[in-house]
Amino acid sequence: MKNGKLIVLEGLDGCGKTTQLDLALEYLKENGVKCRALSFPNYDELSGQLIKEYLDGKIPCDETRGAYAASMMYAIDRYVSYINDWKQFYDAGGILLTSRYTTSNAIYQLTKVRPEEQDYFLNWLFDIEYGKLELPEPDLVLFLDMPIEVSQKLLEKRYLGDNKKKDIHERNVEYLQECRKSALFVAQRYGWKIIECSDGRYPLTIEEVYNEIRNCLKVLTNYA
Repeated sequence: MKNGKLIVLEGLDGCGKTTQLDLALEYLKENGVKCRALSFPNYDELSGQLIKEYLDGKIPCDETRGAYAASMMYAIDRYVSYINDWKQFYDAGGILLTSRYTTSNAIYQLTKVRPEEQDYFLNWLFDIEYGKLELPEPDLVLFLDMPIEVSQKLLEKRYLGDNKKKDIHERNVEYLQECRKSALFVAQRYGWKIIECSDGRYPLTIEEVYNEIRNCLKVLTNYA
């Protein structure tokens, strides 16, 4: 029987996941919750290095079959992390917070799949990770929604205007637009909580977004 909980902060690049994850972790620790953060991909492992090659554009995964290939790379990286790092903590009742999980494959790779195959792909994806690999299913997925036009401005600031520092996903605005559509579709289908991160033109403050996330954590963990 599962004792731990897994909370995923999901969202496209530039939406503030890392900042919000740090705040959420601090909030739980202040309430005496046994918790820790995870990060994917895990570039310290060989599986993470393979993903780096993919994100650097050295392993082409653009076509429909590429969605399955890329998904397998990420799935193996998560499996290695789970077995070698956090399974024992999770089984002992710990709460894990992560930005990115299987949910990221559902967002980014779904865009490469033909519309008539999307149901098959999503069923395949979740069966591979939660079924065959027996990775824990998230207890809560929070999708931090930021319009691409707004997040691109934030990424420009992050990289000081140097587009060469962006990975293949961050550079492709049209692809990111499709990813946002996929994310909202999957969020609605699987009951993710959507957290608005902008007013449509400008990003909301860190505090405004955090307050929404904290309210969700209160409900899940029963802490005030």
